[in-house]
Amino acid sequence: MVFSSLIFLFVFLVAHLITYALVPEKYRNAVLLVSSLIFYSWGGPRYLVLLVGDTFASWLFARLIDGTDKPALKKLFLVLECLTLLGVLAVFKYLGFILGNVQAIFGVPELIPQIVLPIGISFYTFQLISYVVDVYRGSIHAQPRFTRLLLYSSLFHQCIAGPIVRYETVQDEIESRRPSRTDIYYGIRRFSIGVAKKAVLANSCASVADTLLPIGTDALFTQVTTGYWLGMAFFMLQIYLDFSAYSDMAIGMGRMVGFHYLENFNYPYMATSIRDFWRRWHISLSSFFRDYVYIPLGGSRCSHAKYVRNIFIVWFLTGMWHGASWNYILWGLYFAVFLLLEKFVIKDRLPKALGHVYAIVVVYFGWVLFHFESFAEMGCVAAGVFGLAGNGFTSLEVHTLFLQNIFLLLFCIIACTNLGKKLHSTLFEAAKRNDMALMVYSVLEAVTPVALLIVAVIGLAGASYNPFIYFQF
Repeated sequence: MVFSSLIFLFVFLVAHLITYALVPEKYRNAVLLVSSLIFYSWGGPRYLVLLVGDTFASWLFARLIDGTDKPALKKLFLVLECLTLLGVLAVFKYLGFILGNVQAIFGVPELIPQIVLPIGISFYTFQLISYVVDVYRGSIHAQPRFTRLLLYSSLFHQCIAGPIVRYETVQDEIESRRPSRTDIYYGIRRFSIGVAKKAVLANSCASVADTLLPIGTDALFTQVTTGYWLGMAFFMLQIYLDFSAYSDMAIGMGRMVGFHYLENFNYPYMATSIRDFWRRWHISLSSFFRDYVYIPLGGSRCSHAKYVRNIFIVWFLTGMWHGASWNYILWGLYFAVFLLLEKFVIKDRLPKALGHVYAIVVVYFGWVLFHFESFAEMGCVAAGVFGLAGNGFTSLEVHTLFLQNIFLLLFCIIACTNLGKKLHSTLFEAAKRNDMALMVYSVLEAVTPVALLIVAVIGLAGASYNPFIYFQF
């Protein structure tokens, strides 16, 4: 089950919220836990055992760490926790990849097991590791009740698509929370924005990108130059709108019941450097690697050689986290190179406007590495955007597709900026001083969530529905 599905919107979420609202406050955690376990088991009940097992191991090791004053024992329990959780992650996510590479080099093993990747395992693994590490560091105390920790690790708002929520962010709200009317309204509004962003914008961009760049087909190798450029542009928009939409929905659903999750995206395509981009993109993941890998390795407070080592380790792991394939590793190391260039060569020499163009271009080509697991396909597209594929510059099909989707393209570009946020803030300030502005603001605030949900439902019901196609030249 995914957030952007009709069964989730009209069956699961409605039933959950009604039940949650009707039961006494002392039973609301139980309702939330049961809902989360049902939601997680929807994609494969057998993997619920894995989630519960990882959580139990983390609960036990955190209790053992919190219950001893001996540093050696604390460290031993922390190491055992990391080995357990990372070992499980390695088996389910990376064993096939590792064995495939061994087979390619040495010819063994003859048979590589096909292991299905449990949904959300990367997210809840990192959450639980951060929890135990924070207990080890003394920044939080171990949760004495296993069911409370299981609620934290399984919260259906964010357990399968993020953001990576740290225990210290929600520990008080797990024990006691009472959402205000403002919280509930904001949560509904934020969720509505996310589901519309996913159902209409991200899905429409995906449809165009898949049409222009059909992975696994011969048509990919015969695309024209403008087709490659346009296809990757739509993929670039799709991946941001998709990821940020799930974060919007998670933050919104959390807020409805009193959880205040931290922001996960901050308009990354407005960045003026790659360093700035990674401060804005998937913030919970970037901060995890910063606080639990990069800084413990020495961060930037070390020699140049160690700093370079630290950057490459962090970005190798970042690539690996995204998927068990060499293209993701290459993608991570690609950004490591540009971060080092900015540190030692570019520094702060670029004007803001030029820095923005530079960042967008670097990120654009980074998505080529990310999108294609096949190096043949990746190389074809990389050559194609420079007109080296030998297929011509443009075609009638690409030209027509561009005109059909030009308003979609423009609207998605605007959606990647903070223009909407600024307009909302400006209207809010005007509403404080002017009665007419207050009336307009109030009507928009009341209508917007409903309108967005209606548009989203139409988009989901129509699958590849794209309202922008009706505004074409």
